[in-house]
Amino acid sequence: MSGEITHLLIAARGGGREAYDALFPLVYDGLRRLAGARLRGEREGHTLSAGDLVHEAYLKLIRLDEIEWNDRAHFFALAAQAMRQILVDHARRRAAQRRGGDRVRTTLHDGMLAPEPRADRLIALDRALERLEKEDERRARVVVCRFFAGMSVEETAEALGTSPATVKRDWTLARARLNRELAETAGEGEDAG
Repeated sequence: MSGEITHLLIAARGGGREAYDALFPLVYDGLRRLAGARLRGEREGHTLSAGDLVHEAYLKLIRLDEIEWNDRAHFFALAAQAMRQILVDHARRRAAQRRGGDRVRTTLHDGMLAPEPRADRLIALDRALERLEKEDERRARVVVCRFFAGMSVEETAEALGTSPATVKRDWTLARARLNRELAETAGEGEDAG
């Protein structure tokens, strides 16, 4: 099946919608596993289901006509990136709604709003990951594959065209850096409060 997926991805390079239509059933289960793995870390009652995340990510990917698909691993690495963007955008919208968004403003009493720290942590992680991308794009891509897509070390190595040893090293260093930045960010939030 991997060869068939690669063949369809190559056919889709020229904007072949028929190839994308044939591709979706072949990649759906893999995308669903990625989405399920990512949503397991989200708060209970998250408004995006795994199916929603799969469909939104797939639609995002097929709109990107300029992508030169290499193979199945490349596709799933980009799908992980799309899922990251969707989840972060979703978290930002939720955070904006908590701050009032487009709602009619009213006076609230302490305790009326339940905190939603995971959305804030996801946004903080995304900001830290954007900083890492500017300095070390490969390590940032490892984080996207491992954290957002739930890929194994071997799957990540295949998707990024590198060795498992490099992925392990990059994962360890990137996690340490991101955890340090997130701890610093959390400390700043406490100081401001």
